[in-house]
Amino acid sequence: MRKMTLLAILAALLIAALPVSSVSLPAAEAQDKTVELTVYNQNMALVSETRPVALESGLNEVVYTDVAAQIDPTSVSFKSLTDPTGTTVLEQNFEYDIVDSFKLLEKYIDQEIVVETQDSQVYQGTLLNASDNIILQGADGSVVMLSRDQIRNVNFPALPDGLRTRPSLVWLIDTDQAGDHDTQVTYITNGMGWSADYVMLLNQDSTAFDLNGWVTLDNRSGAAYTDAKLKLVAGDVNVAPQPELMRFDTMAMAEAPAAAPSVQQREFFEYHLYEVQRPVTVKNNQTKQIEFVTGSGVPVTKTYIYNGAAGYGYYGSPNQDQGYGAETGNTDVAVTLEFRTDAESNLETQLPAGRIRMYQEDVDGSPLLVGEDRIDHTPKDETVHLTVGNAFDVKGERVQTNYKRLGDSGAEETFSITLRNHKDEDITVRVVEYLYRSSDWNITSQTVDGAAAEYEKLDSNTVQWDVPVPAGGEAELVYTVQYLWK
Repeated sequence: MRKMTLLAILAALLIAALPVSSVSLPAAEAQDKTVELTVYNQNMALVSETRPVALESGLNEVVYTDVAAQIDPTSVSFKSLTDPTGTTVLEQNFEYDIVDSFKLLEKYIDQEIVVETQDSQVYQGTLLNASDNIILQGADGSVVMLSRDQIRNVNFPALPDGLRTRPSLVWLIDTDQAGDHDTQVTYITNGMGWSADYVMLLNQDSTAFDLNGWVTLDNRSGAAYTDAKLKLVAGDVNVAPQPELMRFDTMAMAEAPAAAPSVQQREFFEYHLYEVQRPVTVKNNQTKQIEFVTGSGVPVTKTYIYNGAAGYGYYGSPNQDQGYGAETGNTDVAVTLEFRTDAESNLETQLPAGRIRMYQEDVDGSPLLVGEDRIDHTPKDETVHLTVGNAFDVKGERVQTNYKRLGDSGAEETFSITLRNHKDEDITVRVVEYLYRSSDWNITSQTVDGAAAEYEKLDSNTVQWDVPVPAGGEAELVYTVQYLWK
């Protein structure tokens, strides 16, 4: 950008006294604009627009309409692509004082207006007050007060300065080159975000599934974007705190999913980017869905998990309370699904964070909802764990059968965990236990139905067993653990 001359600085300070060329883009010119829209997971979007603008040599006031009402004015950038070195931005403003009847009346205090009432009476005078009733003073000094429900119409001479029909960006531009300029405007707006929504259809024996992933784009920014080049960034972008901006929030209207477009996926910085390979129109106050990932015949593993002491854990100091975690009353056995995002699973792709709704085919082939869960951003070659719900026909019972102090140096306790299977098929239940009294522990005995068992250590204070439970029967896991704290 070229240096400002002293004459340009003085012109900026004294602009009110100089003639200014006002350029406001009409609808016909606005249709020529091109839009690039990059939407993030965090209720914000980056808008980049290219529009033609006719400029005169010297100072110009350029008005851009049809911008987002939730724009961050501090993020705005204006650039002339035609003459970038010879065109300087002296001032930029975001004007959001949108015209309505109250604001019009307020702007016309101490000015003359014409009011027509419901009974066709016409009153002309100076507006003294419009906060509740309308008070007019006639040319002869007389004063009339009209309630708002009496008024049919109000005539104003012109639209007052400072009011806009739509949110607008306004620049004071100094340029050496007269004529048409291709200009690029970039800004960040709030009120727009996207998330991933997945539909999983399990086969009848819960061994495989088909997956459809949809981008759900929600636009409440206060602007529409026609035939935009749409990019979606998946990842957690750090954003500095911003002052509260004026918002024009309304409820989003749902739209039926459109035909599946081609979506290109690629890495971008430390995030993943999804680019729709066709122009997309995003209306204001609209929720739009675009399919971006599919998979079929993906292998899945169903697991039953009994976590009888969920919520209890070791918090850094010995716990000598005999009743801590002993009687939780928790009998629910959770059902989980597990799959991989790799080539071997027919799903070699990354999955952005979002909600997965899980359906399963009934005997007649119709899908029924069996549960839903949320996933975090998941790259390729990772394992996804989903919690479906609690099993209706499988229950667990956890009982502390023994507890004794080992002097002042520790304690020993024994638990009996009974698993009951009311299904007509054999299953395996994964039992998770938290060793929550001390970090210094040792399991001295462990059996399943009297036979020796072997635990798996998950972390410093968590272990698990996979316990077979026969159809219509039960199984008992018994283990004893010793804790030391001195």
